[in-house]
Amino acid sequence: MRLALAATASLLAFTTPVLAGEVRQVDHGMIVMTDAGDEVRVLAFADGSFRVTVARDVDEAVNSLMVIAQADGTPRFRADEGWAKLSSAQGTAMVQLTDGRLVVYGQDGELLLDENASARSIVPVELEGQEWFATRVQFNRGTDEGLYGLGQHQNRQMNYNGEDVELAQHNMAIAVPYLVSTRGYGLLWDNNSITHVGDPRPYEKLTLPPVVMSDRGFAGVQGGWEADYYLGDELVLSRREAAIDYQYLEDQARWPNAATAAVEAATMGQNTAGNSVERQRVVWTGTFTPEVSGTHKFRLYSSSYVTVRADEEEVLTRWRQNWNPWYHNFELDLTAGKPVELQVDWEPNQGYIALEHADPLPEADRHSVSFASEAGKTIDYYIVPAPTMDAAIAGYRRLTGRAPMMPEWAYGFWQSRQRYETQAELLAVLRAYREADIPIDTIVQDWFYWPEDRWGCHCFDEDRFPDPAAMVRTVHDEDARIMISVWPKFYPATAHGQELAASGYLYPRPLEAGQLDWVGPGYANTFYDPYTRDARSIYWRQIRETLLPLGFDAWWMDATEPDWHSNLSVEQRKYQMTSPATGVPGAAIFNSYPLPHAEGVARGLREAQPDRRPFILTRSGFGGVQRASAALWSGDVAARWDDLRDQISAGLNLSVAGVPNWTHDIGGFAVEDRYSREDPDHLPEWRELYTRWFQFGAFSPLFRSHGEYPQRETPIIAAEDPAMMESLTYYHRLRYRLLPYIYTVAAGTYFDDGTIIRPLVMDFEADHAVWDIDDEYLFGPALLVAPVTEFRARARDVYLPAGAAWIDANTGERRAGGQTISAAAPRERMPLFVRAGSIVPAGPLVQSTGEDTGGNLTVHVFAGSDASFTLYEDEGTDMGYEDGEFSRIPLIWDEAAQTLRIGARRGSYPGMPARRRIGVVVHDGEGNGPVFAANAVRTIVYDGSAVELPIR
Repeated sequence: MRLALAATASLLAFTTPVLAGEVRQVDHGMIVMTDAGDEVRVLAFADGSFRVTVARDVDEAVNSLMVIAQADGTPRFRADEGWAKLSSAQGTAMVQLTDGRLVVYGQDGELLLDENASARSIVPVELEGQEWFATRVQFNRGTDEGLYGLGQHQNRQMNYNGEDVELAQHNMAIAVPYLVSTRGYGLLWDNNSITHVGDPRPYEKLTLPPVVMSDRGFAGVQGGWEADYYLGDELVLSRREAAIDYQYLEDQARWPNAATAAVEAATMGQNTAGNSVERQRVVWTGTFTPEVSGTHKFRLYSSSYVTVRADEEEVLTRWRQNWNPWYHNFELDLTAGKPVELQVDWEPNQGYIALEHADPLPEADRHSVSFASEAGKTIDYYIVPAPTMDAAIAGYRRLTGRAPMMPEWAYGFWQSRQRYETQAELLAVLRAYREADIPIDTIVQDWFYWPEDRWGCHCFDEDRFPDPAAMVRTVHDEDARIMISVWPKFYPATAHGQELAASGYLYPRPLEAGQLDWVGPGYANTFYDPYTRDARSIYWRQIRETLLPLGFDAWWMDATEPDWHSNLSVEQRKYQMTSPATGVPGAAIFNSYPLPHAEGVARGLREAQPDRRPFILTRSGFGGVQRASAALWSGDVAARWDDLRDQISAGLNLSVAGVPNWTHDIGGFAVEDRYSREDPDHLPEWRELYTRWFQFGAFSPLFRSHGEYPQRETPIIAAEDPAMMESLTYYHRLRYRLLPYIYTVAAGTYFDDGTIIRPLVMDFEADHAVWDIDDEYLFGPALLVAPVTEFRARARDVYLPAGAAWIDANTGERRAGGQTISAAAPRERMPLFVRAGSIVPAGPLVQSTGEDTGGNLTVHVFAGSDASFTLYEDEGTDMGYEDGEFSRIPLIWDEAAQTLRIGARRGSYPGMPARRRIGVVVHDGEGNGPVFAANAVRTIVYDGSAVELPIR
């Protein structure tokens, strides 16, 4: 029997069980019981979003860590013709009464999501003696929509349609399970475990068919890979192996003794004779004969140098530091029954490697929306109907929390190093910037400022940092800010570690495993457990009592995946991550650690300093992390051209996933020996790589240089290269001149749920040519940025989206949209374009955001169509913006009248300049040189009253 209710029916409360095929109305929604015995609950929100929960008993759903909003909608309800329906002005959710299939329509009746109910699964799994469930859903089989978001993933994936993404926290991967579609919706998958988007099957090691071997009378079956181990040119071992698998620490036991002995002998020879050790190589070759035609997906997990060839054609070549291996994706289009010869050539250098593979999916499944998670109590997800991608991001933040405003100084330049060894060294670097008149706002003290054996004490080594409070005061006296690195890591013998352990808030399993870190002789260590409010309060109180009184301005929270021991297997990480305070298995909360950790610190900062905007920089994040005043960065990436390119799509998709403030280590964190040894043959490439990365950094949400040796400080790295110095200094100064524009765009992330860096599809969705572009983006609404990511490139192809004309910021020339051009890219300049019909306000050159400019502005108008921009200003560091203490100045360009209208100023804030000079430049595309160097053609004194400025 099915129960049909009129749309105007009052809310019903049933005390009897719901039968198969029945539906009942509940507060804000409905519950359908499927023929299979599952409950499908749909709840509505006032903004048109829906929450969908599927389980044997939907009341088993756990409280969300990500979502803080509660269902508050009053949808119209109806059940007839085999469907139950919830409708509002923004859209409709329908559930089929037999199998629970969900279909969602937008406000104009357009189809958004259509579930493949047969793919839905809830499979029991046992974790730590508890019952959890592996879950999966699939929608829109055979879709051609564009799909974006999901956090930060450095595999050069832009449009995820047809791609596979594993959501698993890592040093360089950030899992934010929010997907945004060009079809007009966002989908937030509310699950804390490892999740596969795309192919629901985890990739498997590529095991080649075994071969029958016969040698000297011995016959047997051996692995399908031929593995040759070399020392220099000498082959020291050849054997057959089933798979390429030295992936984790425990896998090193498979390393052959003969190869180890050869290296040890060579090392001994070096020690006694002074000869250099010859490089070690392993070359795997094998024949892979696919059983299925189509696009085969591969993932190479590796560190050190590696090259992959297929039928002698190079398909991948990469390098990564050995303590931080990660995946690189590649694909091969193969025909069933037709073999391909694979070769993997690797220099181990005590590193890690594994090759994984997945067969093609059927085309309809390959191009679908699919989420599959390892552990949850229910299927739980949220659907945000959204006519634009901006609306989808706004809907995500309504569910998970707004992004508070960052202090204005956060958008200046940051200098960091791994690491400043002493107080004097840090202050000398800041002084060098000031003496060179190179703008800077923030300097960073990275890890290991404490005594060697006291990690977690939140204290300073007095020999190296004799007066940290004075160090902070000196930084402030230099009109700068300082950020301090604070980890969730503790040596158990420290007083802080013992306090946390006494309450059961330190993870015991890393200690039980006997793991040692890399400091000095190696120390036993573990992390605190942030999953209870009491644990977070203790952790914050320890910081409040030690570091906060010293006056630090920003808080760098490193290794928040958490990463307490590099190169453990994922299974070991899950085991060790089981929460000691709550008993929740590590597999079930694998991705969520950075969220409660950041929230605890943010809450503490807001309580301790209620009039100051917090700033947190964290290496990992999760859905909702933006509400914790947190910016994210891309981790310990390698200093390689490929890695520079990979940053672009990684940052853009993290932005689409709702996190507006993001940064990266300019120049890459980890550096190859050929650079760090300052080999003259490679120095030009290193300088060019850093210069190109710096250009990209100037147009990233946060502009921050950091990394291992060679030192990155502008006065140091470019000291012997005048052209490089000119380029770096140019971008320092351009960034600061553009701060009125940048800070207004940043304010929009709070007031309008805006996005700072924008994939081109966000603004030009109708132009399908932009959907897959992964190396260009918009910086705010006006600037099109095209970083250069190839060595010695002096031009690059730039696609100018259709629907606008574009003005070259380096030449002032106008170019039509809808075409690909070859843009000039001398080493010292990056291609940059401005959308015609834009207004970009700029300020005078300053050395920091704290410098008083009197509010003076130059308004750059890029003509060609009507344009508008509303300048935002406030005090810059306090919380007054929450109470309306800010001003807005409308700027409107009338193309037909060739007139700029400066509207009446709205609002005020402490310290607001009552009068200011405003100059105007109109760029008509005639090619008059660099646009932001142009002088104003007309200047007025603006007192807050509306004024019209005809430009003739």
